Amino acid sequence: MEQKKQTAKTGEQAEQQAVKPPEEVREQAVKPLDEVLGRAERAYSAYMDAQKEVARVYRENELQAEKVYKEGEQQARSACDAGVRRALKTRDEAVEQVKKTREEAVEQAERAYNKAKEQAETAYRENEQQARNVCDESIRQALRGYEAAKEKAWKIRGENVEQAWKIYTRETA
Repeated sequence: MEQKKQTAKTGEQAEQQAVKPPEEVREQAVKPLDEVLGRAERAYSAYMDAQKEVARVYRENELQAEKVYKEGEQQARSACDAGVRRALKTRDEAVEQVKKTREEAVEQAERAYNKAKEQAETAYRENEQQARNVCDESIRQALRGYEAAKEKAWKIRGENVEQAWKIYTRETA
């Protein structure tokens, strides 16, 4: 609707211009041009202000993104540090458990070794004593056999001497 009014005004102005002297027409033509230039300057100024506002908001967003990134990085670093501390603690506990298990195994092995050593010493002493007893018995048997053989030989010698004496005494008689 405003456009119709403007068109009507422009039509009236054209009629008036036809009647008016050229200076008046010129002044009237400059006025709308000044208004258009003023509006254009205000629009350009608003555009520049908007562009500055966009740049400011962009920078604020950039700073906010940087802040969020740094906070995220710090949280990640904290989580990483906590994970490393937990891993080190777990490792230390595992190493302690392994040491304890090793010490228990060494103690158990030493007890088993000492027991086996005592059993070996006992078995050695028993076997040594048994070997000595067997040896002593063998020696006694050998000595008994020797004595029996010696007695038998003495007896046979006596019988032979007696028989020889009988033969000798019969022949000489």
